[in-house]
Amino acid sequence: MSDVRGGLFTPVLLVGCFIIMISFAIRGSFGVFQIPIAEEFGWLRADFSMAIAIQSLAWGFGQPLFAALAEKIGDRKSIFLGAITYAAGLILSSYAVTPGQHQFLEILVGFGVAGTGLGVILAVVGRASSDENRSMSLAIVTAAGSAGQVIGAPVAEWLMGFMSWQSVFLIFAAAILATVLTLPMMRAPKTASQAELEASMGRVLMQAFRDPSYALIFLGFFSCGYQLGFITAHFPAMVTEMCGAIDPSGTLASLGVGTTSALGAISISLIGLANIAGSLTAGYLGKRYTKKYLLASIYLGRTIVAAAFILTPITPMTVVLFSVSMGAMWLATVPLTAGLVAHIYGLRYMGTLYGVVFLSHQLGSFLGIWLGGRLYDLYGTYTAVWWVGVGVGAFSAIVHLPIRERPMSTPLAA
Repeated sequence: MSDVRGGLFTPVLLVGCFIIMISFAIRGSFGVFQIPIAEEFGWLRADFSMAIAIQSLAWGFGQPLFAALAEKIGDRKSIFLGAITYAAGLILSSYAVTPGQHQFLEILVGFGVAGTGLGVILAVVGRASSDENRSMSLAIVTAAGSAGQVIGAPVAEWLMGFMSWQSVFLIFAAAILATVLTLPMMRAPKTASQAELEASMGRVLMQAFRDPSYALIFLGFFSCGYQLGFITAHFPAMVTEMCGAIDPSGTLASLGVGTTSALGAISISLIGLANIAGSLTAGYLGKRYTKKYLLASIYLGRTIVAAAFILTPITPMTVVLFSVSMGAMWLATVPLTAGLVAHIYGLRYMGTLYGVVFLSHQLGSFLGIWLGGRLYDLYGTYTAVWWVGVGVGAFSAIVHLPIRERPMSTPLAA
């Protein structure tokens, strides 16, 4: 196979961006469904929260599995399997009428997100990029995920204006299936023969698992998942309820937003929109500065923004300001974390190694989503969950500092 690496905007990058955008548009819209589904069936807030939390956990466990599968049978086959699984989960979930059914079926959705998500796509894009362009390529893919988030929640909100949430799920299933039509264009150079892959994967993983820096990267990614999971799942509902209580005089109208429900969806879009710039900036800086210090700075910034938001009276304007500020740092950690893994441990098993690190992200996501619903049902407020997020953000800022950011003396790709 000829080497497809060349300029920045290769076919692999463009297809990867398209798949990530659709996948994240669907995934980023689930918070919009929380109130309609809970009200239709009379579920507690924790019931739907548990479904999204299980989805995130399945995504976390599925990420290294799909990445390893991609390295064994090929990237396109793995992504195809992920898209089919994603669509099946959405279709079956549209028929769920009990919390248990919905929670169980979200396992399929979570594995589908893993198969069409950043772990697999970043690895194939990383291999198809030149050393010079790799950092920015990873950032562009991450920004495409944010672009999906920009459109996902408002589209879901708009569609539910004239159809049921079940029908929206079916439309989203068709959208993720449409991505498989682009897979023939996704061809990246192989980094090893099949025999080499089978012979060395265990050794590569064990070397990384014994490295303290890998453990620190794993621990540091936890708070990213906690904050993203909680905000994606609960922020639209929180905005809808809190701003509805404090904005009887029409501030929303002056902002061009008709309802608090719309503001909840738009807040997620603002986060995604701001993160397009944030991810691209992270990719640019990651090529020029030490990645661990950039990551520590991002986590510190998140901690400050979250603390300031919860300490300030919540209004439509503070929601907008928070969304833009947090959005600028939303997925900026992803190209830096993936790039750090590739820099230290090499490209051959970048997908699997990043997938294992991503499991920590999704464990945090599970906790943030589940704890948000549980504590809300107990206390009628999300305040305690926010402060836990502030704490874990500060923890991540600290644990990145001791990471040894240099290639291992014995290259894992050898």
